[in-house]
Amino acid sequence: MSVMPSTKPQSRRWLHMWPLAFFLIVCAAVFYSLWHYWPQIILNSAMWQKSINQQMSGLLREVAENPARAGWSLLSFSFVYGVLHALGPGHGKVVITTWLATHPSRLKSSLKLTFAASLLQGLVAIGLVTLVLGILALPSRQLHMSSFWLEKGSYLLVGILGLMLCGRAVGKLRRILRKPVRFTSFTPHHVHHEKCGCGHQHLPTEQQLDAGEDWRARAMIVLSMGMRPCSGAIMVLLFSKVIGVYTWGIASALTMAAGTSLTISGLALLVHSFRKLAVRLSGNKAPVLWRQVAWATLAFAGGGILVLAAGVMWLSAQPVMRGIRPF
Repeated sequence: MSVMPSTKPQSRRWLHMWPLAFFLIVCAAVFYSLWHYWPQIILNSAMWQKSINQQMSGLLREVAENPARAGWSLLSFSFVYGVLHALGPGHGKVVITTWLATHPSRLKSSLKLTFAASLLQGLVAIGLVTLVLGILALPSRQLHMSSFWLEKGSYLLVGILGLMLCGRAVGKLRRILRKPVRFTSFTPHHVHHEKCGCGHQHLPTEQQLDAGEDWRARAMIVLSMGMRPCSGAIMVLLFSKVIGVYTWGIASALTMAAGTSLTISGLALLVHSFRKLAVRLSGNKAPVLWRQVAWATLAFAGGGILVLAAGVMWLSAQPVMRGIRPF
């Protein structure tokens, strides 16, 4: 086996940065469209939520009168509400889809993230209402303000997560494009493939994928998605507390969380499948340097998306004194 030194000029290595420029242009176009249509999306969602609010209130009144007959109807409606509510725009979908699209991850680990975040969101709503209304006996206005600041805090965590991912991606790009030392690149006269039997590892194992996923990033994902209490759960818990069926309100909130988890898990499965398909179709035929730059660029683009999304949601978040929020 012979070896040959890499003699490519340093300047040509920067030509491999074109994927970064491409993704920045695409991201700019997407966020310009989002910024332009966002007010109309908010208006339509608020109208839909108003109708849902009225139906949920009616079901809670029926539960107060006849729990045995109306209880299952309330839980069924809550589950469907959780499924449909998760289909709309929301920062949780942005976080999980961006993470899965730009970072390698096992499907099982991804589904655990979505389940933990949805469960945390429901538990935060229950804990908030129990603390503010049940223990502290504060007015509902304080409940909505507390929910608002938790929402702002979740957006802040999304921005911090995006900055963290951008910083790691930039560091990786710098290491990749750093001027190589002489004789650091070798070209063996052997073509690797899946069945060549040379012992060369062509793809990371599932254990390596799990080890590569930083627990800090996973914790930030769960907290940023689950820290914001579900607006529908807040409304149900508040109204059930007023009419004296708080236990049914807790059951409804947990059922909503289950519906939300189902939808977000389906979205995670879809994104994960498309990512695996893209990797399989590529066939690792591109040069190693190009692949390294492409994956680092994806990670940087994902972090940038989270930072911009956090900024948009932070600026558009407004305290709501009555009813429920659009998302």
